[in-house]
Amino acid sequence: MNTVTVTIVTMPELSRFFGILIRMYAELDAPHHKPHFHAYYQDSQAVFSIDPVEIIEGALPDRQRRLVLAWAEIHQFELLTDWDLLQEGKVPVKIEPLH
Repeated sequence: MNTVTVTIVTMPELSRFFGILIRMYAELDAPHHKPHFHAYYQDSQAVFSIDPVEIIEGALPDRQRRLVLAWAEIHQFELLTDWDLLQEGKVPVKIEPLH
């Protein structure tokens, strides 16, 4: 019988703006979903794919969803870079918030 061990890394904070928290995590030693990040606002949360930038799970209020989509479009390359770093077990780089 084969056993798979999955190491879950805590979800580091990548950015924070207008009350929205952006986090990303990796499951080391296991296949993962397509590159994505998590956005949290008050009691709402959603998962966004990075390429293409779109909401894939959950929901945020309309204004916050639009802000996250705009931020992710601006920082798509940095998000993909952080995704790769996390999949290699490395620490991601903070990303500039919206101002």
